[in-house]
Amino acid sequence: MQQRLPSLLDPPAAFAHRGARAHAPENTLAAFELALKLGANALESDVWLTSDGVAVLDHDGLVKSGLRRRPISEVTHSQLPAHIPTLAELIEHCGDAFHLSLDIKNEKAGPTVIATVKECAPGLLPRLWLCQTTWESLVPLRPLSDEVKLVESTRLSRIKDGPERRAATLREHGIDAINLHNSDWNAGMVALFHRFDRYTLSWDLQFERVIADHLRMGMDGIFSDWVDRMMDAYQAELGPAR
Repeated sequence: MQQRLPSLLDPPAAFAHRGARAHAPENTLAAFELALKLGANALESDVWLTSDGVAVLDHDGLVKSGLRRRPISEVTHSQLPAHIPTLAELIEHCGDAFHLSLDIKNEKAGPTVIATVKECAPGLLPRLWLCQTTWESLVPLRPLSDEVKLVESTRLSRIKDGPERRAATLREHGIDAINLHNSDWNAGMVALFHRFDRYTLSWDLQFERVIADHLRMGMDGIFSDWVDRMMDAYQAELGPAR
């Protein structure tokens, strides 16, 4: 068995993708609560802003309105269906003793998310991971908090300047982490980003063997729909998440 390489984040974060989406309706308070009960030490969702500036958690950002679907950005919070929670409701319902990764789907959502967490649960800030598809879009968020983790979510094929140059660029601009598809990672890539003190995250890990392999690489965070599988592999490699 391959010896596990060290991670920067100890213990690594086991993110329940959209809550326990393989076990409950995704992005609902019930799914997030179940994910934590199944042992996950981290939750993941997408964040949007309503027309009245409320940060809410949903995947596609569309809600049914009569015979058509409207963007969340065009409706008020009071017009949303009850199953779509606000960020504040997630914190109120589940507490703040976990990592939270949010994909920013609305350009203005980042500052609102940071302000909401500062108001509702400031202790969560060091465990708040804000993700966007380009590092440039994250740069304006850095002055708002030096505790929040900023994450570029991309694919290796899109990094035209190469991973070493990208790692240096992320460090230069205060971007804390990179999130790649699991097929893009190997132990050497993890070590490269760790050399620049950047956290490494891997998404779409659905099978225990793949999850175990990534934990042995020294990955700092993993994302899975199957929380039970993720936590079985996690505990076999590292013991209970904490």
